[in-house]
Amino acid sequence: MATHKQNRDSDHNEGQGFVGMDPKRQREIASEGGRAAHESGNAHEFDSEEAREAGRKGGKAAHESGNAHEFDSEEAREAGRQSHKNDDKRSGSNDDNHDNRRGGSHEQHVRAGQQSHKNDNK
Repeated sequence: MATHKQNRDSDHNEGQGFVGMDPKRQREIASEGGRAAHESGNAHEFDSEEAREAGRKGGKAAHESGNAHEFDSEEAREAGRQSHKNDDKRSGSNDDNHDNRRGGSHEQHVRAGQQSHKNDNK
């Protein structure tokens, strides 16, 4: 009969509950819980300020750990296009009176353009 120490030191985690499960099964269970929370109205819904703060923290952590994605110029341009693809729908403007301006100052756009080209010569 195996001792408690032998069970604890073994390489497998059978019988150890959620942590001992196959990662695929863990994701299935977590997904079910998320769906149930939303259906019952108990899931946390982020407002825009909470989402912004979470993104800021995640980006900071990714950069500090060296895991942040570095966009090349084309990826940055495409991301910019995608982030603004619904601007006309949200603002209620149409092509006749839309002046093609996007959020942010001219200086912010210049800086973003410079950032998107920082890896071009690597």
